[in-house]
Amino acid sequence: MPALTRAEAETRAHDLTVQHYAIDLDLTRGEEVFGSTTTIRFTALRGCDTFAELKPAALHRVTLDGAELAPASLEDNRLPLTGLAAGEHELRVEADMRYSRTGEGMHRFTDPADGEAYVYTQLFMDDVQRVAAAFDQPDLKAVFDVEVTAPEPWTVLGNGVATRTAPGRWRLATTPPLATYFLAVAAGPYHSVRTEHAGLPFGLHCRRSLAEHLDREAEELFDLTRRCFDHYGEIFDEPYPFDSYDQAFVPEFNAGAMENPGLVTFRDDFVHRSAVTPSEAQFRAVVIAHEMAHMWFGDLVTLRWWDDIWLNESFAEYMGYQVVSEATRFTGTWTDFAVARKSWGSDADQRPSTHPVAPEPEAVPDTESALTNFDGISYAKGASALRQLVAWLGREDFLAGINEHFARHRFGNATLADFIDSLSGVTERDVPAWADAWLRTSGIDILTPVASPAPGGWRLEVTHSGSRPHRVEAGLYDRVAGVPARLVPRERVTLDIVATSAVGKRDLDGPRPDVILLNDGDLSYTKVRFDEHSWEAVTEALATLPDPLSRAVTWKAARDLVRDARTAPADHLALVARHLPAETDPFIIEAVLGFARDHVADRFLAPRLRQEALTSLAATSRALLATGPRDSRLAATRSLVDAAITAEDAAELRRWYDADAIPGGCPVDPELRWKMLLRLTVLGAAGPADIAAQEARDPSAKGREGAARCRAALPDAEAKEAAWQSLFHDDSLSNYLFAATAEGFWHPEQLELIRDFVPRYWTDAAALAARRGPAIAETAGRAGFPDTAVDAGTLAAGRTALGDPTLTPALHRALADRLDELERILRVRSAFGG
Repeated sequence: MPALTRAEAETRAHDLTVQHYAIDLDLTRGEEVFGSTTTIRFTALRGCDTFAELKPAALHRVTLDGAELAPASLEDNRLPLTGLAAGEHELRVEADMRYSRTGEGMHRFTDPADGEAYVYTQLFMDDVQRVAAAFDQPDLKAVFDVEVTAPEPWTVLGNGVATRTAPGRWRLATTPPLATYFLAVAAGPYHSVRTEHAGLPFGLHCRRSLAEHLDREAEELFDLTRRCFDHYGEIFDEPYPFDSYDQAFVPEFNAGAMENPGLVTFRDDFVHRSAVTPSEAQFRAVVIAHEMAHMWFGDLVTLRWWDDIWLNESFAEYMGYQVVSEATRFTGTWTDFAVARKSWGSDADQRPSTHPVAPEPEAVPDTESALTNFDGISYAKGASALRQLVAWLGREDFLAGINEHFARHRFGNATLADFIDSLSGVTERDVPAWADAWLRTSGIDILTPVASPAPGGWRLEVTHSGSRPHRVEAGLYDRVAGVPARLVPRERVTLDIVATSAVGKRDLDGPRPDVILLNDGDLSYTKVRFDEHSWEAVTEALATLPDPLSRAVTWKAARDLVRDARTAPADHLALVARHLPAETDPFIIEAVLGFARDHVADRFLAPRLRQEALTSLAATSRALLATGPRDSRLAATRSLVDAAITAEDAAELRRWYDADAIPGGCPVDPELRWKMLLRLTVLGAAGPADIAAQEARDPSAKGREGAARCRAALPDAEAKEAAWQSLFHDDSLSNYLFAATAEGFWHPEQLELIRDFVPRYWTDAAALAARRGPAIAETAGRAGFPDTAVDAGTLAAGRTALGDPTLTPALHRALADRLDELERILRVRSAFGG
């Protein structure tokens, strides 16, 4: 399927305007295909040749202005429309389309819990052509009218209010002008909970097997939705632009959620059937707010081309965290962002695949290249940049600028230049210069404090490695002797560090403080270092920093020191053992435990020290369970399970599993039980019979994924080969079952067993990606990557594979990132005797 190029999109946008789509879908044709009839009314602005996109299972009929076109003229996914005269035209296309099993196009899922089938669309970025004929680019907006034929027991949902017009027949309300990728339909025997707010219908929808869980959580979800909706109504001048607000929790969804106007789709993991940590509960709230922000950033005002994806995602990411912190009970969003989410962006920004938040137009020549930019830079780094913009510009001017942007471009398209112009009109500050420094550059700056004596006090100098201006706060703390020693705040100093200066200076009264914490409050996007005196005090008293956000910034800095080979992994684990048991913030606890277990112990640390490291993490987890905050118990319980490593650990974990109870830990619910079984399987303390028994006990979709994960983790050559065949040669696994199987395959404990699969990975993954498309390709490159084979041979083989010019862009990007991480791990191990 050829990718649409920017040049082709620009030409088509000059040639055409599109007024209206009438789409009729027939979902009663079986499990493999559905019917699609599309009528498009459009205007040719001049005489031209152009094309529409369509990817059918069978193309039955095409007419243009009533004249028959040969279905055989469809080449790949392009339907040529030649010799168009200037003026109005009508294209009608009748086709059968394939259901998807990879979360792209019209995905079909059969629930193993009850045999019920569900379908939903995911049409980002150029997958509308898997459902209907279209001029598939974001700046050819049009009005949509959609009708659907579905099995009689089914409910149909869409961008507008759905009305049943006859048995099995539904009509969706006419939409305002939308980009093609926002077309949304979901159908099946959905369980729905409905209410009304601000004069609009609100709905929550999930598959029937999750009904009891949705009913239990409906009021919480509606409360979050109402609070965010009302808050956006207060800060945005433009009213909510659509006729309803439905949120559908759908199975096997590739992303976290999708901002379809009027029908936001979420992965149905967000309907919690088991206990969740505070971070997970809060993140669901952030995602709800994020997708709602898109109703304005993305849906009302849409990017013109995919180089401006940050205009959607960076803003929604920032607004999600900010609005939740202001309007809901979740007030710790920026702590969680600082200690966990932000690393997604800063890690990506240090790889060869980095790119500016707003790349230059020529850097995004087609849709395939654009897809690889949906990453930590467009989300987390972009949100960090906007947080700095608000600190620099001021909240009032920032909101005035975005409201001006909405007013100028409502139901239209806009670019970075348009947005900068809207901001520039409400402030005297040089917004274009800020945008050039922050949005058009890649990489991360580093700020380091230097303290020296000065007349009447001391001098704070900040060395600046990088090119961006920063407005940051420096937190100054004094150490109070005791057991343990405590850090008490002296003051915070605001510093403006200019882009052109390598050193910022400030003379201050009194003795130098014991700790200088740059970017205290986390208002900018930068790495921060410590001078030697500050680091010594931090290692002694980190947990006593009074503000959780200050501790989050410090733990993020400690994380960077490990990744940059400036602190030994073993020393980082000692810092965790010393300070995490006294931590009171659950977001910090979960993030620090996760990095220590999954990155430090399993990867950065020398393998000979891994058992000792996991034993230490188990002790930390037990200490948290004994004396830590109650809301950190689940994270500590999970960590305790994952830290099992010795035969004695495995035997103890087996006793807990058989008893369905962990002494001192959280209650054992389905998700925790699957986690326990996975660890037992890896350690050889559970086998196929245990997996089958647990799957029979939990016959849900999550249970099926847990079983696939555990079967791939069996320490047996035959089981590994069977898993490999299902991953790379069968092609029948859905996207979620593929991911679960890949996640279960590679484990450090099984390195000798799986070593021979490493050479097979490079060619098998490349062939798979070419066959199954970008969603599976990205998962194969991420979850399927042999990251337990940490050695120079793996790196060399990967570099060779990366040179294959036929690699799909999605797999190439995923491999490039994982290989860069592998190279970093090898550097750290080499630096510290690994």
